Amino acid sequence: MPVCTRLAVFLVFLAVFPLFSRSPVGAAEKPNVLFIAIDDLNDYISPLDNHPGVKTPNFERLAARSVTFENAHCAAPACHPSRVSVMTGVHPTTSGLYRNLFRAHGPRWRHESPQLENAVVLSQHFRDHGYRAIGGGKIFHTLQWTPGDSQNDPSAWDAYRGDPLDPISPDWPRPKFDKPQNAGFVGKRPLNNHLFGAAVLEDPEDSYGDHLIVDWAAEQLHQPQDKPLFMAVGLFRPHIPFEVSQRWFDQHPLDEIQLPEYQADDLKDAHEHERVHWHKWVTDNEQWKTLMQGYLASISYVDHQLGRLLDALEQSPLAENTIVVLWTDHGFHIGEKDNWEKFALWDQTTHVPLFIHAPGVSKDGERTAAPATLTDIYPTLCELAELPIPEQCDGLSLVPQLRKPTARRERPAMTSYQFNGETEPSHAVTDGRYRLIHYPDGYEELYDLDSDPNEFDNRADDARLSDVKSKLAGFLPENPAPNRGVPLDSPYHNGPRKTRN
Repeated sequence: MPVCTRLAVFLVFLAVFPLFSRSPVGAAEKPNVLFIAIDDLNDYISPLDNHPGVKTPNFERLAARSVTFENAHCAAPACHPSRVSVMTGVHPTTSGLYRNLFRAHGPRWRHESPQLENAVVLSQHFRDHGYRAIGGGKIFHTLQWTPGDSQNDPSAWDAYRGDPLDPISPDWPRPKFDKPQNAGFVGKRPLNNHLFGAAVLEDPEDSYGDHLIVDWAAEQLHQPQDKPLFMAVGLFRPHIPFEVSQRWFDQHPLDEIQLPEYQADDLKDAHEHERVHWHKWVTDNEQWKTLMQGYLASISYVDHQLGRLLDALEQSPLAENTIVVLWTDHGFHIGEKDNWEKFALWDQTTHVPLFIHAPGVSKDGERTAAPATLTDIYPTLCELAELPIPEQCDGLSLVPQLRKPTARRERPAMTSYQFNGETEPSHAVTDGRYRLIHYPDGYEELYDLDSDPNEFDNRADDARLSDVKSKLAGFLPENPAPNRGVPLDSPYHNGPRKTRN
């Protein structure tokens, strides 16, 4: 072929396939990211444990377009340390953040842990690499009933719905209670102001809470974008109080509620936790089914909001080029092992929903049993968007499992927590089948989750599992960071202060 002819063919080729003349991922081709965080949602949902009576069709819908991580675990079983670990990629064993720390107004975590002082928040990292980073709802720790107590970092976002340092409390009404919370009950109810309870919200559903957050997110998805979008959407339910509209309670009639499997002497071979007195109040007052109904109703409510969010994405111009990741900050107990909420290291406390959809990469509709810790999300999103992974990240990318769900991971998932009154942290490691929990006094628990999913039988002293225990113990941290307290001299501390010297 003459040179001029070859040149003409080449020029036509460039005109038809211009991407081949560019870098692998130009700015216009960067994937958008929809980053969904849900508060206190455990594995009851139908794509995971499928608790009797749970109704989560939109989680099933998400699972059908994602890789479901069957063995994902939080890095810490409490809101504040878990969320900081996700948003920085730094595990509590590095940062020393194991517990909730209150009375903050801004990113006090930078002063709570020396390892976090200069940490780059996930949204900021995407912003630094050409993205528009926006957020709404609960991403960092805050509560419905603690206005102004927030660990969010406003500088990490281009825009945030409402006040980033009071992102959810203005949105949530409360029912009108006509009698004190302990009237008619035996003993003192945990917490105050009916916060540990289940009740119907009479306010119009479209006027409060997570509905408003999804409305905002839907608007953002339909806005013209001159940059790729990183959008974080934080949904608060099913966090206590279990207060949603009547229609969600109606989906779960009280006489059809099934409680979790329970063993009366379950703690005889286990480390005691901090919530035994909560369970005693529940059982003394026959409130177990009522609270389970409230939790399932709250799950149905947040499933509905997820469906609205997925609808908005599918109807938007960003539908075909958006990574979707959904995670929850920790598991949740509804009476299992005499426990309520979290703050322990059993599977029910640490096992979390994690779904990732990556266009052109993920094997959607499939499942992976590979162990994952939520600190893996940060490097995963970086790899998917072809961004550098900051050195601060302790996690490992999950892209191999997105491409091939059967791909093995040697590193188990690890969750760490410091129990109240103890001077060192405890740690749980799991490879999916076996779970080892190590406490600072040397006590251990080992469970075979295949034969004993409820962790009734501690087999730490079973010689037949000595090799399993030894292998998992090899992943325990050798020098975990000490537990951090509240820095009273931090400018982000919102309480009694201590001035710097």
